[in-house]
Amino acid sequence: MYNLAWVDNEKCIAEKGCRLCIMYCPESDCIVLDKTTKKALVIEPRCKGCDLCKVVCSTHHAITMLPVDPTTGQVIIGGLAGEAAELGQAYAG
Repeated sequence: MYNLAWVDNEKCIAEKGCRLCIMYCPESDCIVLDKTTKKALVIEPRCKGCDLCKVVCSTHHAITMLPVDPTTGQVIIGGLAGEAAELGQAYAG
């Protein structure tokens, strides 16, 4: 099991200038500014589940790490969190 970042658009304040998750994510173009909603958007295949975006968003709590089943690629609802990857490390799955 691994983690995937998810942005709660109700809590995200990227449209007000906050870009901490975008700036601090170690993966290139993993979190981008959605041109339509003006909110942070996670490009799921690029997310390594490192948890850094969640840490830098600790004031607004707009980012949650969701556990993903590596065999199906589906988010596990109501499950325990998976392990975070080391920075820059991809999960095989």
